Amino acid sequence: MTPVLVRPARPVDAADLRRRAALDSARPLTGDVLIAVSGGDVAAAISLDTGAVIADPFQPTAHLVDLLRTAGRPAPQPRPHAARLAALRAVRAA
Repeated sequence: MTPVLVRPARPVDAADLRRRAALDSARPLTGDVLIAVSGGDVAAAISLDTGAVIADPFQPTAHLVDLLRTAGRPAPQPRPHAARLAALRAVRAA
């Protein structure tokens, strides 16, 4: 299995992202973009602002798109009530 690196896109990735979008017959991604690098190449990318995805149509990339969607999802925030309960339990345990 080829290792995959998921990271935010950097300015140096702009040309790769434009080529990938053209190859995928898609518009270039906008906003903050997360990329999946596989075998040294940008294999898939997702816009964190719009949710739009581009991927290499000649490679199996569905798993990379799923990975990007999961990695790009914001972490769930604890409910205020749950945080108060945890604080009360900590005080009682002390």
